[in-house]
Formats: sequence, C-alpha cells, structure tokens
Amino acid sequence: MSDFHSRLIGKLDELAAQYNQIQGQLMEMEVVSKPAILRDLGIKRAALEPVIRQYEQYQKLAQQIQENTEIIEQEDDAELIAMAREELPALKLEADTLLEAVTGELVTADDKSVGSVIVEIRAASGGDEAGIWAGDLLQMYQRFATTRRWKIEIFDLAHGEMGGIRHAVFGVRGEGVWQGLGYEGGVHCVKRVPATETQGRVHTSTATVAVLPEPEKLEIEIPDSEVEIHVTTAQGPGGQNVNKVATAVHMIHKPTGVEVRMQESKSQAQNRQKAWTLLRARVFAIYQREKDAQRSEQRSAMIGSGGRSERIRTYRYKDNMVVDHRINASFALSPLLNGEMDHLVEALISHDRAQRLAAL
Repeated sequence: MSDFHSRLIGKLDELAAQYNQIQGQLMEMEVVSKPAILRDLGIKRAALEPVIRQYEQYQKLAQQIQENTEIIEQEDDAELIAMAREELPALKLEADTLLEAVTGELVTADDKSVGSVIVEIRAASGGDEAGIWAGDLLQMYQRFATTRRWKIEIFDLAHGEMGGIRHAVFGVRGEGVWQGLGYEGGVHCVKRVPATETQGRVHTSTATVAVLPEPEKLEIEIPDSEVEIHVTTAQGPGGQNVNKVATAVHMIHKPTGVEVRMQESKSQAQNRQKAWTLLRARVFAIYQREKDAQRSEQRSAMIGSGGRSERIRTYRYKDNMVVDHRINASFALSPLLNGEMDHLVEALISHDRAQRLAAL
C-alpha cells in the first residue's frame, strides 16, 4: 500500500468516526431540543454522507478483493481458484474507480460542512458608481441565496448618497453556503456606462467582497478581557447622529487590532450580539490563516487569498459577459446578476478540486 493510499484511508476513517459521532449527537435529547445546534449538525452530516456511503461501498469491495486473493493463494479447489481469478480484475477496477470518486468528494467535504458565513461588500474605486455597483452585487448574492433557500441576515448596511451602498455586512446560513460563496472574496470589477454619464463613456468601477466562515463558539472563545467595547449613538452619512439613544456598538479585539462597528438594529442588545458574531468570524479567520497556512497557500493557487486587493472577476456590460480571471472562463452577465450562479460555482469547485487532488 502506497503512502498516499495509507493517508487517504486514514483520513476516510477519521471522517467515518466523525460521521458516527454526529449521528450519536443527533439522537441526544439535549441536541434535539436546540434547533440551531440540530441544524448545524444536520448540515455537517449532509456534507459527510456522500463520502461515507462511497467509502462503505469501497470497504465492501476491498473485503471481497481480500477474500478472492486468499482463495487464490490458499485454496486447493481449482474451480474455486479459477472463479476468484476471473472476478478479481473487475473487483479491482470497481474499487479503484470508487476510490477515485470518493477522493474527489473528500477534498471538498470540509467546505460543504460549513453552514454559516459572513459576507462583507464595500464600494471601492469609482465614486458614486462604485456604490451602485456594490448594491448590484448585494442583490446578486441575495437572489442566489433565494435560489438555494439560504437564510440571509443583514448585520450592517450603509446606503450611498446617490444610490447603491457604501458597505454591507450580512450573514448567510444553509447547506453548502461556504462552498457556494467562499470563492467570492476579492475585487469585482465592472465596465459599463453609468446612469449619470452624459457622454456615453464606459467607466470602470470596483467593489470588494470578503467571505468569512462563521466559527462555532466552541471553536473560538474570546475572553471579555481581550475586547474593548464602546457604545455610542448611531451615525448616518457625514457622521451626523440619527437618534438620541446609544445603540451603536464599537468593539476592538486588542490582541489582533480587529475592529467591528454595528448600528443596523435599533436595539443595543441586538447590535452587541451581531458585533460579537462578526468579531469572532474576523478573529477566527486570522487565527485560522496562521494555523493552516499550508492549506491556505494550496487553496490560493485556485481561488486566491480572497484579499480585497486581488481582482477576481470583470463584469463587461457591453459584451453581456463576465470573466472569472482565476479559471479564465466566461459566463453570461444577465443570468449571473439575476442570481443564477450555479454554473460559475460548479466551474470553480471543479477547478479547486483538481488543484487539491494534485496537491495530495
């Protein structure tokens, strides 16, 4: 057995143990009575199930191969040996094909198990048109989420003075959200004639997107002593106060310098809860990059770092075309903006899977 094969079987055994543990947790009364935990465990189980079912089938084939090999080596019955020899090539071919398929599922199983993400969109270069473009991206993701039956919760939303948005922060929950949205991090560039352009000239504007997997509280605990919290009145465009009650929450994570401001809700308690959620996600992303630098480097070979300085896609209105620069592939513009992102996502997943398989 090769080293690669041994590592692969070891990883599949780990996932099988994890799947069995989740199955047990779903039967516990404490879990059954808590819908949020039940939902998250259900998403993880659904992500692992295809891999586990294929692996179980592979194990049965491997057992048959072993039994046939033992018959050939140890039996005296010539007819039985001939039958075992005749069956063996087909069994090995089926087992190899199945193991190849399960390996493809394995490298993206972790992505499928993340059932909650936080997305941040910010207008970048291009003035008012950049804000309008950022608003278009927000609508695109909202429509995509609707097609996938994901749940969206707006954390923070600042409208632009001429339409669109200056920035938006929102959470998305549901099966496969990280795999569906995790490739969106980076700079989104649009080339089009703005509505305010009188000469019909094409302008280039950009908006940045960041996508963070929302960590479970068990995965990252931030002590209160590490966080500085300020409560102020909410502010509108230009910095003016929009109400007299102190409801806006400003949090600073002192060890990393991560800052979060939340004022979308009229309730200080709701803003505080959302601020903690966003703070955990941002701090978790920093710690995870440090902890898992090698995997991040491998992943960045396809989707990039997800940083806001990296252009990942250009939307060309004149040609009704979108070009994803990471895979050098083009897609129809209108359906994509309408939330029909499945073809794009599948192309990115396929390329990502090939990159990860090559790195195993």
